[in-house]
Amino acid sequence: MLDANRFGAERVNEIYREGMLEDTTPDVPVSYEDLRKAAHDAMSEEGRAYVHGGAGSEETFERNKDFSEWRIVPRMLRGVEKRDLSTEFLGQTHSYPLMLTPLGVQSLLHDEAELGTATGAADLDVPLVLSSLSSSTLEDVSEKMGDTPKMFQFYWSSDRAIAKSFLERAERAGYDAIVVTVDAPILGWRERLIKRGYYPFLEGEGVANYFSDPEFRSQLDEPPEADPKAAVEHFLDIFGDSSLTWEDLQFVYDTTDLPVVIKGILSPRDARLAIQHGADAIGVSTHGGRQVDGSITAFEALPAIAEAVDGEVPITFDSGVRHASDAYKALALGADSVLLGRPYAYGLAVNGADGVRAVLKNFIAEFDLTMGLAGNRSVEEIGRDALKHENELYETGQQRPR
Repeated sequence: MLDANRFGAERVNEIYREGMLEDTTPDVPVSYEDLRKAAHDAMSEEGRAYVHGGAGSEETFERNKDFSEWRIVPRMLRGVEKRDLSTEFLGQTHSYPLMLTPLGVQSLLHDEAELGTATGAADLDVPLVLSSLSSSTLEDVSEKMGDTPKMFQFYWSSDRAIAKSFLERAERAGYDAIVVTVDAPILGWRERLIKRGYYPFLEGEGVANYFSDPEFRSQLDEPPEADPKAAVEHFLDIFGDSSLTWEDLQFVYDTTDLPVVIKGILSPRDARLAIQHGADAIGVSTHGGRQVDGSITAFEALPAIAEAVDGEVPITFDSGVRHASDAYKALALGADSVLLGRPYAYGLAVNGADGVRAVLKNFIAEFDLTMGLAGNRSVEEIGRDALKHENELYETGQQRPR
């Protein structure tokens, strides 16, 4: 295990020693661009379309990845020999300000699916948010995660009995919070999938939690094993509920004692409404650019939401994070934890649990080095004064307008 106080330096030295003394290079590509290419080569065409694509013209998907308007301002001679990467979230201490965002149907990426992701995450004590649309059951994933913090992402079924069963199963299985995704009451226009006429759930992919659910099974004439087609059709009938309003959140609080994160917030007004309706945390997200094409990006939305929340509840951030500097900037602008998505998915595609583990090692190492080189001894020290917006640079004459 790498030293938590010198994670970055030890990881770099580990790679250098393997290269110089053992004549080996990393099995999982280090750069995101090389990682994505290797993953795309390993995946089926359908897998690539499901993971890589965004909504519509993919304008938001592409802009999500641009964090460049905010620039890091490094500070020097700050005594950063020992660095504390831990953070507090919903009453728990996390080893890093990093979690894995919910991603469904991971069987499209690798045979190990979510169990591989959970193994890689747990090995490094990185919390996982499990999708309702997983290829492995929430109970099996919880067992793989062990004592590492974990949350269950809740897609709200139009059948309240099934929705209630999901929440109760998550609590019994030992999850630490419920993440209610509010930005997908209906699925967005995803051209990469639509032009292929491909929807993985019609093949029975990503529905392990439904097919194993006692309430869902009780509503079928035959169990899914005997009549999978009928089970898929019932899933399509009850998945999602576009009639929901803020008042409906009371159903979640009445059903579970777990903390509730409201994920998919892009408006300060909605952030306040979420808090008013009992949210224990806010998740700023564009669903990876997969829902509303042309929308504001998560990073553009974050500063105003952080101001509106004003520390009342913690904030998670996801969408577009590819490098540790992206995570650092999100923390500086008010996020309490950053959710990583496509990079770990590509690691899974390349090499299963070992791929997830390698991607996380590299990401944490890069974050540790970025934090230290910017002059921070702990995550708590990363604040708004750690960044300059490009407009501020123009005003002070430090940079010419483009």
